[in-house]
Amino acid sequence: MNARLTEKEAEVYIFLAKHELLKVTEVARLLRKDKSQIFRILNILQTKGYVESTIEFPTRFKVVPLERILESIVKNKREEVAFIEEAKEDFLAYLRKKRQAEAEPSLEKFVIIKGKKNIDSRIIKLILSSKYQLSTVSTVQDLARADNLGFFNTAFNHPLRTQIKYRFLTEISKNNISSIKKLLKKTTKLDLSFKARNPDLRISLFPRMIIRDDEEILFLAMTKKDTTEKSDVCLWTNCKSLVQAFTSVFEDLWHNSTNIQERIAEIETGKQKPKTCIFRNEETAKKTYDEIVESVENEIVSMTSSEGIIRFSKSIQILKNWRKKGVTIRIMAPIIGENLKAAEQLSEVCTIKHVPNNYFESTIIDGKHFFQFKPSTKHHNDTNSTAHFENTFYTNDCDYVEKMKNAINDIWNNASTPSVVTLEEALKKSQKSIAPASYYRNPCYLRKVSGMRIEKWAQKRITTSKDVLNKIIDPTKFQIKNNPTGPLKLHGNMGSAAIHPPDYFNMPDIAISFFHAEKQSSFGEEDSMLIYLWLETQAGHSYVPVAYVGDNPDAQSLWKDMMATTPAGQNIRLVKKDEVQIRTHGNTLFAGWTKKIPLLSSKHILQPACILIEGYGQLKTDTYTMLYPSGHKIVVERNGCEAFVTFFHPKSKYSGPGTDGFFARDFVATTYPPYTPKNN
Repeated sequence: MNARLTEKEAEVYIFLAKHELLKVTEVARLLRKDKSQIFRILNILQTKGYVESTIEFPTRFKVVPLERILESIVKNKREEVAFIEEAKEDFLAYLRKKRQAEAEPSLEKFVIIKGKKNIDSRIIKLILSSKYQLSTVSTVQDLARADNLGFFNTAFNHPLRTQIKYRFLTEISKNNISSIKKLLKKTTKLDLSFKARNPDLRISLFPRMIIRDDEEILFLAMTKKDTTEKSDVCLWTNCKSLVQAFTSVFEDLWHNSTNIQERIAEIETGKQKPKTCIFRNEETAKKTYDEIVESVENEIVSMTSSEGIIRFSKSIQILKNWRKKGVTIRIMAPIIGENLKAAEQLSEVCTIKHVPNNYFESTIIDGKHFFQFKPSTKHHNDTNSTAHFENTFYTNDCDYVEKMKNAINDIWNNASTPSVVTLEEALKKSQKSIAPASYYRNPCYLRKVSGMRIEKWAQKRITTSKDVLNKIIDPTKFQIKNNPTGPLKLHGNMGSAAIHPPDYFNMPDIAISFFHAEKQSSFGEEDSMLIYLWLETQAGHSYVPVAYVGDNPDAQSLWKDMMATTPAGQNIRLVKKDEVQIRTHGNTLFAGWTKKIPLLSSKHILQPACILIEGYGQLKTDTYTMLYPSGHKIVVERNGCEAFVTFFHPKSKYSGPGTDGFFARDFVATTYPPYTPKNN
């Protein structure tokens, strides 16, 4: 039980404590608050154990007596202590038995862990179960906190501590150098095999993670915390393919890092390498940058921001002159709706690729000069400002420049060319040309069938975002047994992502729609995926639905009927709850799956992977109606926004174009069965 309450939560609890049973509307009216706000606060209080609800409709709420709350808190604390003692005894018993037989392979699954105490308990479990290696990517602040919590003492008391290698990747600076030195001194006294390195790339580019023996991984989804809901969340998985993928990422980082002692000596002595400096003054930095850029002879490689693309487009004539002189120009940046037009213009004179918005801004000139620009909040949206030159790092040290060039080239090779068509537009175009399965020009569907069914897309407006939100929080359960021939409801969240796989995948472009249905939906709770492939049809290339994966058996028949005329209708797959997970926090959706998913044919298989969809910009409220060839009609109402897409694959890390993602925070879909005219 979480004993902490915000001011608004405390206000509602105290008010409810002075009354008997009250409905949401009654509480909102008496407190003169918005109904949706009161609904959310009551749900939070119920989750924390401060409020109980009735099973009647409409639901009424009452407070849990303070005595029961205190007893529950005490009980939870005792259970935590008992759990730690039990885990200790179980582990020691395991060591005493020294079982030689190999344990049966465990099921691969995802676990979402919330709360600092639960996360700390899982980390202790990882330390205790380590056999030969524990690899960590974290901040110095996290390492100091781990020391205060006794994690290093736990490692020291491990029976196998002399055999275990502890490796830490962390980024140090003048501000935290004393903390890391103190930690290094302690690990030396504890006689631990403790090695630490400072990555050459900023640590903030990568997720904080702990890998245990190449068997399991714990990492935080680096999402921006909502100002009204601050919770620590991490993901644990033992999926072998994902653990191997992130282990490979860690090894690359470790290989391209500097020994921590060398980095400490460099900071303490202040002896910078020749011609290496940080320009505190933005005007001085800009002047130096302009002088070196004007002398370019062969190549400019730049990784910039979404605003940087617009700045480059304003100098397009200069870029054209460089191109005439034989200068190669490569630019990487987050390509979003606001700068898509500028990116199209620049693509005429240079090569543009998309990268997520968390990469540092930098430029390499002729492979000899390296500039790194630290982000500045000043004049953030002013593309004419020189604020991004403040605190610019510069070096012409050949070893350092070569190392950064190799790192940026790796990012370039894994980046993708931005699409000039957004995912929304591509899906709409595809939806207008959905035909029977035998209609697609594919070795499995060579026969041509006439009479293509057309799906119509009609846009219309709704009043405000509250119209959608009120439907989401409506406690009414739309059970199919109460209305078997009527419309079906899906309430929850939705995200869409387009993926442009590298050539070695040997797969066409993929689009995936993720759905998380809440319990008041007609078929109850469900996590599901609808997968499309970019295929050629007689109407031209479009995204074709080829597979549906869901964990609710009751919903399978509906999707099979609705997709009957597409390849997906013959590829409806039921998975277990642990085999697909879709979670949302604020404007971020995380989806992962542990099962191989066959697509259009046996040669196309979607391996276990995970996708992060990060919404940006203002929420947009819209609604649309789709008529499927099967006769089903779906009316969708949503509050959503465009999103960045990051696709994590067992063999490579891929970041899709920023315009190729969409996140619907509030999503309501009403499905109407095919209309059957009555016989006169």
